[in-house]
Order: sequence, then C-alpha cells, then structure tokens
Amino acid sequence: MLQHTPSESAGRILDSLDDTGIDVEITSVVDEKNPTLPNFGSVAGVVLMGGPMGATDYEEYPGLKAEAKLARACVTSGKPLLGVCLGHQIIATALGAKLKKGKEPEIGYAPVQHVGSHDFFPMFSKELTVLNWHEDSVTLPQGAQLLASSKHTKNEAFRMGSALGLQFHAEVKASTLDDWLKDPAMVGGLKKSKIQSIRDDFEKYDSEIAVFADAIFSGFAARCVTYARSL
Repeated sequence: MLQHTPSESAGRILDSLDDTGIDVEITSVVDEKNPTLPNFGSVAGVVLMGGPMGATDYEEYPGLKAEAKLARACVTSGKPLLGVCLGHQIIATALGAKLKKGKEPEIGYAPVQHVGSHDFFPMFSKELTVLNWHEDSVTLPQGAQLLASSKHTKNEAFRMGSALGLQFHAEVKASTLDDWLKDPAMVGGLKKSKIQSIRDDFEKYDSEIAVFADAIFSGFAARCVTYARSL
C-alpha cells in the first residue's frame, strides 16, 4: 500500500484487508527518485491512496513515476490494483488517460450515478451520495469500463483489467474525516458553514456508504487472497 500523505490513510480498505489476515505493508515513495519497492513477484495486490499532489507532478514528486510503472505492471500481470482519488488518477494516467485541472476544488458530499455494472463495483442503487475531495480529474483510459459519474466529474469510478479506480472517498471513517476537518492544509479556504455541512452529511450518508464500501473493499481483499495463492 502506497500513501502520499499521512492524513490520507486507508481506513476501510485496511479494515477489509486485515479481516482476511493478509499481511499489509504501508510505505511512501512519493519523494524518492529511485524508490525501493517490495519485490513485485511476492506482492498479492497494490493500493494507491490519495494525496494533494498532481498525478503527473514527476519533477516535484519523482516517486509518482515509479507508481505509474507499478500500476501498468499490475494491469499487465493481472495483479489486483486499487486506487483512491490521487491513486485513481495515477492509474488512469498511467494507462493513457488525460489529467484535467478543475476550475475549483470539489469538496463535500454529492451524488454519483451508477453507469456500469461489474463485480469489482457492486453499487446497489442507481445513485449514491459520496465524499469527493479533489481538484484534478481524469478522462477514461482507452479500453476501460466507466462505472460511475457525477455532475462535475465524468470519471468517478472505472475498471480496467485487474484495476479499480475510485475518485471519491468511500474509505473514510469518522476519525479520518474529523482529522481532515481539523487540518488547515485540508480545509484552507472552506467556510465554517461548509465544514459543518460536511460533518452533517457524514452523519446522514455514511451508513449507506459503509455498506457499499465493505462490498467493494472486501471484494478487493478477496481478490488479493486468491492472487496470493497463485504466487
């Protein structure tokens, strides 16, 4: 599992992986030009988490180039790969998608629409209100399957081969969101009323998100276990 900032932790993803008993190594290589990654052949799956940088900011964050190569290797070999927010964008751009700069950050709860069905993405209703916290977005890689869209972001979720990308934050639990809303780096520029609105929306929507997240992340964890047996 690759993190890009301590605040953007794996939350529910890690819970699902822990439930399987699979060993999880969490590391960060974003600032390293020639990072040392775990042996690819011994890894059962890869998770790329979120972060404030751009997915192709290779000069400032040289480790992102290694992560893009890792993403391509996972898809080529069929190794389970999951990306959230920045991780979603790293996977997409590594597979040929274009990174687009938003006019302004998209922060808060809003609905996404289910546009494609796949076992990786068991969305139980046509629409689900989720937490977005990003400025950049990505187009759909050629040959990929679009799974969810929203009013402002066409590619909210996609699948390509063994990879699943989620622009939104289904992994966030109450403790993580509380940390974010207390962090000046995360909420800089947000009005107090907006921060309170996000807190209120968490209480309103999280029980439904939690069910959805458990289905997605436990499915990913199961694929990692299955892949581990083939190593």
